[in-house]
Amino acid sequence: MENPRDMAEHTPRSERKRRDSFGMFDGYDSCSEDSSSSSSSVDSEDEVPSIPASLPIIKNNGQVYTYPDGKAGMATCEMCGMVGVRDAFYSKTKRFCSVSCSRSYSSNSKKASILARLQGKPPTKKSKVLQKQPLMAKLAAYAQYQANQQNQAKSKSVVPVEGFDWGQYVCSNNLLGAPVSSFKHVPMGLCWGDIAEGVRVEVLNSDTNLSTKVYWVAEIVKLAGFKALLRYEGFDNDTSRDFWCNLCIPEIHPVGWCASSGKPLVPPKSIQHKYSNWKAFLVKRLTGAKTLPADFATKVHENMQYPFKKLMRVEVVDKTHLCRTRVALVEQVIGGRLRLVYEESQDGTDDFWCHMFSPLIHSIGWSRSIGHRFKRSEVSKKIEGQMDAPSQLFIKVKDVDQNGDWFKDGMKLEAIDPLNLSAICVATVRKVLADGYLMIGIDGSEAADGSDWFCYHSTSPSIFPVGFCEINSIDFTPPRGYTKLPFKWFDYLREVGAVAAPVKLFNKEVPNHGFRTGMKLEAVDLMEPRLVCVATVTRIVHRLLRIHFDGWEDEYDQWVDCESPDLYPIGWCQLTGYQLQPPAAQTIRETPPNVSKQKKKAAQYKGQKKKRKIPVGRRPIRLGGPLRRRSFSGDEEQTPPHYLSHYSGSGPPPASGVEHDHALNSEASLQLKEETPEIDEFTFSQGISDQESNGSGSYYIRQEP
Repeated sequence: MENPRDMAEHTPRSERKRRDSFGMFDGYDSCSEDSSSSSSSVDSEDEVPSIPASLPIIKNNGQVYTYPDGKAGMATCEMCGMVGVRDAFYSKTKRFCSVSCSRSYSSNSKKASILARLQGKPPTKKSKVLQKQPLMAKLAAYAQYQANQQNQAKSKSVVPVEGFDWGQYVCSNNLLGAPVSSFKHVPMGLCWGDIAEGVRVEVLNSDTNLSTKVYWVAEIVKLAGFKALLRYEGFDNDTSRDFWCNLCIPEIHPVGWCASSGKPLVPPKSIQHKYSNWKAFLVKRLTGAKTLPADFATKVHENMQYPFKKLMRVEVVDKTHLCRTRVALVEQVIGGRLRLVYEESQDGTDDFWCHMFSPLIHSIGWSRSIGHRFKRSEVSKKIEGQMDAPSQLFIKVKDVDQNGDWFKDGMKLEAIDPLNLSAICVATVRKVLADGYLMIGIDGSEAADGSDWFCYHSTSPSIFPVGFCEINSIDFTPPRGYTKLPFKWFDYLREVGAVAAPVKLFNKEVPNHGFRTGMKLEAVDLMEPRLVCVATVTRIVHRLLRIHFDGWEDEYDQWVDCESPDLYPIGWCQLTGYQLQPPAAQTIRETPPNVSKQKKKAAQYKGQKKKRKIPVGRRPIRLGGPLRRRSFSGDEEQTPPHYLSHYSGSGPPPASGVEHDHALNSEASLQLKEETPEIDEFTFSQGISDQESNGSGSYYIRQEP
């Protein structure tokens, strides 16, 4: 019997190209160093031989279809995207997999046109305009990617650290990355869909001797955030050529892209002689598999467009006086993160980093509208091109009814200390503002002038009712200087003559966020907000996550909300061009001479000497023991002297952190009197899942009957 490959040689080139819906490289044998040995290679267990005309290849709806001449190829349904043997498709044109898809085509021409391009067919009149969009989008995405890489190389806003490899870190430790769908604020966070292990893509083939770029199909064998461990089809259980790749870079394409773009599909050199008929091999492997949506690259590009622009004016918290806001100008936008320079900064060095969805930034006039303190700018001359950021760019808070039973000045609650995010402390409502905002002070460490009061919205996930920590077994920090330990809320409220804020006023909604203990991610060090670091979710309490920075002590941990814009999936820094800070164990231990001069004002450790050096650009939350708090600027605040009474040791004070604060007080524990009527039990209701997991996130290559 004549070999299908030999038959193809007698077929006109244009005909072979038209029938080759996988985009297999025309004349591949001529590019092979030893193509003559391909048919005589040793058969493997999964080898797909040359298929005779009478050999049935697939069943569809109970009917058996064949591969009649060895070169009929595959077809892609222009409606649903299902890939299968062309003979199995409906009608003479073989454009649809079923009658229903054929009838639905006219009502969904746009989607059909996109899928027609996925198949590599000429566009219809309706799709001629759409034909140009994906190419331009891909070119724009690639230009954006290159620009981000250049900005990363030129940027001096963070300390450059080379050599960290997320892929090796994940594989060597068998780690799990948080899914992209858990981060609604990142590119593709709302349209990640069903991208998971087993999805196939077309990617550059690095295992070849050809001088031109060629591609091959690869399978996602492990997924960690944006990054995927890929394995070329044909390697089966052989991991020698596995490689990690960011799925959102321009080099990743859905199956069918090569056919529509005229790019060659060439098997890797290491296995090119493993099978004698690679087209039949792909038919078998890709039938029933999934691939990326046809417009995946376009969506990535659209998601990486950010509305904030340079020289836009905003109101942002004053990092030296938390109780007030100041005017700042957007100086830089990277991946939705903003470098804000305070308007009065002469040399542009007085800056503050935050995400564009951060609750710390607001539109111009926000402070006046709610009664918040504001530092008026003394700059009268505006820079050319600057403008107030439109109010619609800022996240809207939930409307609340402040009438009736509402927060009142002096009410007690529990709150995350904004100057030590590893601690949840006793707090007091100091002032009730408009639109549901509250000024909160941390008991026992407030400045006399209230300059460290912090503004939280009443729906903020960072404030909690009295008893929250005890109910959820969270270490709790009593007021500094309070000697009646173990701390009891009932006794404390009676002593200070205060009441607890009603439980019903707090936000109890818990979304199905998708985070699990042990998941890896990239997280902002909120005490040094220009840094994004390798981190781990170590604990989950309802919607509250405890974030641990890999390689650092627990005292640097942070309590963060599951929807915080300061959390990112693995690969976010690479995608946006932001500098990622690796685990402390992998950083340079000694400070380079040229950097030390720039860090003269950096706080120095004054407590017990630690074995490790503090890497450049990283400052601890508390320096010199548990009697100091950090400001947003990184400077220390000395606690008033009368709070020193609870430490009387002769040596240096212990290291900071909630756990160490408790150690000072002989294993102080938090207990509430069961008979306390003022304190209600605080429970959470599970919210409806808002994760994008519908079937539109990816396309089936072939559905099983």
